[in-house]
Amino acid sequence: MFLLHAIIFCTGGAILALELLASRIMTPYFGVSIYIWTGILSITLIALAVGYWAGGLVTHARRKPSIERLAQWYLEQPALAGLAIVAACLVYPYAFHSLAGFDLVVGAFVACIVLLFLPLLTTSAMNPLLVAIMTQASIAAPGSDHGHRPAPLEQLDAGSGRVFFVSTVGSVAGVIVTAFVLMPYVSNYNAVLAVALVLSLLSLAGAFRPPVAVASRRRLLVVGTVATLASGGLLAFSDNYLDRLWPARYGDVEWQKTAEYGSLFGTVKVLAGPAGAAPDDQLRIYFQDGLVQNTLDARNQSQSFFTYGLEGLVQAYRPQATRALVLGLGAGVVPMSLARNGVEVTAVEIDPVSFDVARRHFGFDPIRVRAIEADARTYLRHCSGEYDTVVVDLFHGDGIPEYLITRDFFRDLRGCLKPDGIAVFNTFVDLDRPKVYANFLVTLHAELPEIVVYRPDAAGARHVNSFVVASAAALVPPAPLRLHDAPPRHAAALRAMMERPNKLDSDTLRRGAIITDARNSLSLDIADAQMAYRRLVIETVPRAFLLN
Repeated sequence: MFLLHAIIFCTGGAILALELLASRIMTPYFGVSIYIWTGILSITLIALAVGYWAGGLVTHARRKPSIERLAQWYLEQPALAGLAIVAACLVYPYAFHSLAGFDLVVGAFVACIVLLFLPLLTTSAMNPLLVAIMTQASIAAPGSDHGHRPAPLEQLDAGSGRVFFVSTVGSVAGVIVTAFVLMPYVSNYNAVLAVALVLSLLSLAGAFRPPVAVASRRRLLVVGTVATLASGGLLAFSDNYLDRLWPARYGDVEWQKTAEYGSLFGTVKVLAGPAGAAPDDQLRIYFQDGLVQNTLDARNQSQSFFTYGLEGLVQAYRPQATRALVLGLGAGVVPMSLARNGVEVTAVEIDPVSFDVARRHFGFDPIRVRAIEADARTYLRHCSGEYDTVVVDLFHGDGIPEYLITRDFFRDLRGCLKPDGIAVFNTFVDLDRPKVYANFLVTLHAELPEIVVYRPDAAGARHVNSFVVASAAALVPPAPLRLHDAPPRHAAALRAMMERPNKLDSDTLRRGAIITDARNSLSLDIADAQMAYRRLVIETVPRAFLLN
């Protein structure tokens, strides 16, 4: 019976591993809104329920199946789940972009069905099958009247309890292995295939050494072998299969993937373009979870306007700053620019992969910038009155995480600033959904009441970059800009933006509400704004970029 329980342990781990990996695979296509998680959880629970019901239906059929037939079905299920995963991996890199373009909510539900339904149905059906196998084995055991009298009820209860206990413990192990072994070091695509390979090998192990008699050992061997070859083969040649998506056109440039890094916060890609050009003539993109974090040239000069917006506002409002805190690293451009101007900079980033990517590919120097791996919220709670300026550039998925736009967060932020210090925010505003941004500004105003908003000219755009300067003390008139290394187009746009400051008006104060950790009524509004942004991503970003 040991192998039977080992298999249910592993399939329990596979169930949670697949659910966790599915969330990471789907994020670039469908975002991280509450609607998307509703789809993942709903399809997961439906698949498990149907699997439990189907497994129980088989075991309680009018014509009771033999223990050999039950064992056959039980040992074949992992291989069938593996084959279903292989089929999903052949389909989703090409199909999910179209599903998201059709409808984010409906597409997310369909994507969940593609990734999860069959694998979870087949593996969950194994629990009642194993209970039935143990029941029949108990009835046929010596001293049980050889099938003439049912086993005691408490004995059967103990058997089913043990099955679900082992399966649940396996689920815990699956989450731990996925989060700390697979996701940081293996692409999500290969991690899912690795799960398929493990499941296939379980059936193959059962064929080579059946723990109980089976109806057809040969058929079990064939099913296990086919599933193992399919999952192992696609895993071994996954790069060849996926490389057909490259090069990919974005912004009238053909891009090629040059590096990829697994991360708990979404796969990081380093892209170079134009594809085929000499390295000195190429631009490089730091891309993560559907977001272009930054674009640099071969000399590590930023081509992204927001970096000059943040640096320029710091210089304009605090030209004599000596200490700065940057929350959110990305490619490391902003902290490096401030450091080159003689500012002592601390950069805080929750994703350890960002430090490695920024150093290897984008010229980040951890000797010149103090780099700290930590959650921004946690770090702010332990600093006090140290910084002339705090630059906030925090994005995950489709926007700033909700817990980083509450009054509690801004109170901690104020505590890190000197009395006359400033905070400079890089944000996005959806002009069709102003309520969300009004709440952000009103909440910020509750802790840092002096606020000025700057927006570059983006004619016709509805989702626009917006920079916010905030302070507890009165803001002095900004000094002239001194950005000598900015590309001419960005320097001109920045000067034009600085000529149009927007003070926080009474209409915004009336329209918005203060958000706190204990009271945040904006989940649905934020979800709608996030989905609007994700639609824009799907419309403009090629499918190769989004493959996670």
